[in-house]
Amino acid sequence: MPRRRTTSSASSTAPSAPSAPSSSPTPRNRTPQPVRVRRRSFGDFVKAFFAFVALAGLVAGVPLALALTVGWPLPGGAPSLDWLQREITVETFLHILTVIVWLAWAQFTACVLVEVKAALSGAGVPGRVPGSGPSQLLARQLVAALLLVGATAASLTPGLSQLGQSLEGNQRPAVAAAQQTPGLFAQQQEQAAATAGALAEQAGQAEQAAARADGGGSAAHGDTKYYRIQPPEGRHHDSLWEVAERHLGDGRRYKEIFELNKDRVQPDGSRLSEASLIRPGWIMEMPGDARGGELVEMPDEAPNVSEQVQQQISDYARSGDHARGGGHTGGGSGDARVSLPEQRPAPATPAPATPAPSAGQDHATPAAGEAEASFGLPEALLAAPLLAAGLLGALGRRRRQALWQSALGAVGGRRGMEPPTPTGDAQDVQDALLVGADPDGVRLLDRSLRGLAASLAAESRALPVVYAAWMSGNGDLHLQLAQPAGKPPAPWQLGQDQTFWMLTRADAERYEEAETAAPYPGLVSLGTMDDSRLLLNLEAVPGIVSLSGTEADRAAVFASVAAELATNGWSDRMTITLVGFGDDLTPLAPNRIRHLDGFEDLFETMSAETRQRRGALGAAGHDSVLTGRTGPAQHTRWAPHLVLLAAQPSDEEALRLAELAADAGRLGIGYLVGTGGADLPGAAWEMEITGQGRLLAPLLGLELDAQLLPVAQQRAVVELFSDADPEHGADGSGGSGNRPPFLVDVSEQGRPAVYARLVGTYEIIGLDAPDGDRSAQLHEALALLLLHREGVHPRVLSSALWPRGVTEDVRDALLDRLRTWLGTDPDGGARLRTDATGRLTLARSVVSDLDVLRSLYYEATQGRGAGSRQVRGRLLTDALVLVRGPLLADRPEGRYRWLTHEIIDAQLPLLVADTGLALCEFHLERDRAEKAIEALNAALRTAPADERLWHELLRATHATDDTDRLRALAADLIGRSGARGLPPRTEALLDELLPTWRDGAAAAG
Repeated sequence: MPRRRTTSSASSTAPSAPSAPSSSPTPRNRTPQPVRVRRRSFGDFVKAFFAFVALAGLVAGVPLALALTVGWPLPGGAPSLDWLQREITVETFLHILTVIVWLAWAQFTACVLVEVKAALSGAGVPGRVPGSGPSQLLARQLVAALLLVGATAASLTPGLSQLGQSLEGNQRPAVAAAQQTPGLFAQQQEQAAATAGALAEQAGQAEQAAARADGGGSAAHGDTKYYRIQPPEGRHHDSLWEVAERHLGDGRRYKEIFELNKDRVQPDGSRLSEASLIRPGWIMEMPGDARGGELVEMPDEAPNVSEQVQQQISDYARSGDHARGGGHTGGGSGDARVSLPEQRPAPATPAPATPAPSAGQDHATPAAGEAEASFGLPEALLAAPLLAAGLLGALGRRRRQALWQSALGAVGGRRGMEPPTPTGDAQDVQDALLVGADPDGVRLLDRSLRGLAASLAAESRALPVVYAAWMSGNGDLHLQLAQPAGKPPAPWQLGQDQTFWMLTRADAERYEEAETAAPYPGLVSLGTMDDSRLLLNLEAVPGIVSLSGTEADRAAVFASVAAELATNGWSDRMTITLVGFGDDLTPLAPNRIRHLDGFEDLFETMSAETRQRRGALGAAGHDSVLTGRTGPAQHTRWAPHLVLLAAQPSDEEALRLAELAADAGRLGIGYLVGTGGADLPGAAWEMEITGQGRLLAPLLGLELDAQLLPVAQQRAVVELFSDADPEHGADGSGGSGNRPPFLVDVSEQGRPAVYARLVGTYEIIGLDAPDGDRSAQLHEALALLLLHREGVHPRVLSSALWPRGVTEDVRDALLDRLRTWLGTDPDGGARLRTDATGRLTLARSVVSDLDVLRSLYYEATQGRGAGSRQVRGRLLTDALVLVRGPLLADRPEGRYRWLTHEIIDAQLPLLVADTGLALCEFHLERDRAEKAIEALNAALRTAPADERLWHELLRATHATDDTDRLRALAADLIGRSGARGLPPRTEALLDELLPTWRDGAAAAG
């Protein structure tokens, strides 16, 4: 994609000046000016001499000195076992050091040979010696200095002026080079670094050239010409160096030819990706000043070649502006475009009973004619299945954390077993999350990406740079690579071309959990196009991504991106820095999100992190974060850092940021910057959000229905997370905070008309069994309503029962059957009702054992039992009798999948544990230790992991004065703890009650 021309930002190729109108269809030549060749000075010869001395000393002197002083360190024959048993002496230690020096010499010598070969070949980039790092850098500098006086010196990429600089400084590529080659590894960046200084100077001259629209620039260098790579003659193969030497007068100008033709589609369908890899028959666009040789031809004036070759040259000439985006590719990916993948034809199957699902949201697609306005759910979250799944999962984890911290007394006071019931916008947003979430899609995406990383690691292959991922309507996953990376590992397949890797949904579902780091955590949803959902890999973009539009529209995109990055399920960890917006987004992920006040703070922070990451990569010997993230180290330093800057920077600030972001793709840092207009200096990719919710990026080939999180929904989401925070409202007052949302009359007069037993096997008392074919569905719908006494949105109910979508008439038919099955109360009121907000509720005469359990515990601890010990004991005993096992223990496989969104699996064990602890305390007050132990054992059957129950069981057992029994219990606890060992507080309690327990543990071990 073309980079915006600026006087301060170097680009990969200097923009050409506009030419005068011409009738010739020949495209303008975008070649930078030739690099000036500096004459050899006396200092160059001095440097060459000292480089020769250093190379001779290191390559020849070191082994000679070792051979004379120490000798050959390796044994003369095969070592025996006696050799391993000998005493380690000073001589042995010196031999070991000598071996290390020999190995270091061998590695350095290999680096010298590699660098000399690359220099003498005149084309291509030197190969990288594994694990060499600074050793190869030193060899490169010495060889460059030695050959500086010869014509081949220019092929060595780092200049001699870099000799003596730090490793970090030598690894810092220029802005132009990094912008031109996003995500490419160190070798390509070294190649680009050679011309960085000249390109920077040319960029400064570009503005002056652009002002001359009289066509003089074109005349000065001649018209664009083309060269066709020739077949080998004997053993001689054509090379870009020789082409440049014949037609440009200097072989070192081969880089100009490479930059003009890099990644353009050749007649055989392949692309030029490395200067040393060219094939006969390829067409090369030549700089305008190319002269000599009958093979340098105008595209429409090639009388010396066949018509077929003339056509190839003409086609190649027309490909220039398209393939290079008007002068800049934006990376080594060929076209700097994010292309929509081709869809696989759907298998021929009978027409489904439900409507076809939309991209990424097939689990919750409503009927086409459904009147959404009557339900009032925010469409922004309904259309964002991956974002909704991430938010819903993070919200569930936050609520579970609050439950446990409250139960363990880690926060001020008890908040009860129920999170606050949301109301208003927060309730609508929660319902939208339940309807819109696609947890299966998140799970498959995560497993697919980790499985790909594991497969490539098993084949010792590097991860390819991925610009984008597409999730198609039929569930397939397409990865768009920055450049071809060969054949993907099975079960991945090549997509529509070499830059697409594709995985079918059926293959993705067969993936198991992979023990590897998340390879592409920077993927984030931007929107949908033609039934496919686009996820852009922000950390792989070659520089800054700009987003233009009104402030409100930009804020909705920024909030969506930030929220998904903070809660997505396909990343391990990351840092998200927000500047100029989202001050209240921190509750979504306090460990991920941070806020900075302004640009200066951002620039200072990111400058330091960029230096640190660049140095860390160099020290670790990694080319990019991709190799460091999923290699053997898997260090946390390779987690992405994504910067969202909503406040528009000035032109000067934008250029400073663009220079800082030049190497961002390699370092795992991404930048999304907002701008009021369409012109942000230094931006690599440009996007625009319209008032109609369309995300446009013409030069990327994108026109999406944008994924948004408007300010009203943003505030409601934050409210849900804030209410779930363990410290929110924890004032230690207890009281109403522990009151359940629905209380049952637990007296004899409060006998319900319909009683459902959910704790254990599912049973219903008071209703006739429904029709066999409808029974499972009706039972599931009733269980959902019983677990949500506050009411259930009709769309939440339908998405829970039909995850892949349902039509309105089918849902209404179910509700009619459910209403008929539940019947009416004696007063004539229906037991299934609709409240003022349109949500479905149950009459108070329909009760579950979970409602009774909550009510009994509340009455025993805060109601009638609080003032009467006898009543408290009876209520707690009745409550514990209700516990018959886990919730819905016999639920059929494949149903009740909506329970994964609930926190009842954490609430029920805590409620049972609290009941058991209260009953234990009741019995211990009267020294009834056996009764207390019985109550605790009953609670442990449902809450075996609750440490509080085990502590009280130890105390109650100690109260029996039976040391053997206490010792047996301690042994049982040690056995249950396994390799993790006992928790510290349990160890401390055992030290107090049974000081000799460690002796028993050691004997058992």
